[in-house]
Amino acid sequence: MGSSGKMEQVLIGFGSNLGDSVRICLGAIKILHDHPKIHLLKVSSLYRTEPVGMVEQDWFINGVIQCETSMEPEILLEITGRIEEDFGRVRQIRWGPRSLDLDILSFGEREITLPRLTVPHPRLHERLFVLTPLMEIAPRWVHPVMKISAHDLLARLSLQGNGPKVERLEAP
Repeated sequence: MGSSGKMEQVLIGFGSNLGDSVRICLGAIKILHDHPKIHLLKVSSLYRTEPVGMVEQDWFINGVIQCETSMEPEILLEITGRIEEDFGRVRQIRWGPRSLDLDILSFGEREITLPRLTVPHPRLHERLFVLTPLMEIAPRWVHPVMKISAHDLLARLSLQGNGPKVERLEAP
């Protein structure tokens, strides 16, 4: 269960709202970039975003990475989990503050339902803080289940007009 040999495109969402969130996100991106079995294709700008769910917390820094890997999803999940732990991630409160969150948003055309991993991410299409940076780097990406492009998902969500604020940061 290590490597399938076939390169698959993967989207990874990242976020942080504890500590120096910009530094933490950039550090996680560098670790992913330096991994021998992960090839980064594109990295979105950083976005400052209002929290969702538990709103009584600091705003997040969020973004999306587009990469390729030949690893199986479960192995990538282990790697992202270790990176989160390296940056001090402790899972206590759902949607609560976190030093680093790395979510596998999509893995090629696969649909995966495991105890610790659901792909495509079950709330990807509801999250401005995911769709806004995704639209920046892959507007033609198509949700493998819904069969709707990132562009159209974002347009659909933006029409609702009541989501959290998402602001692009200037380059650090």
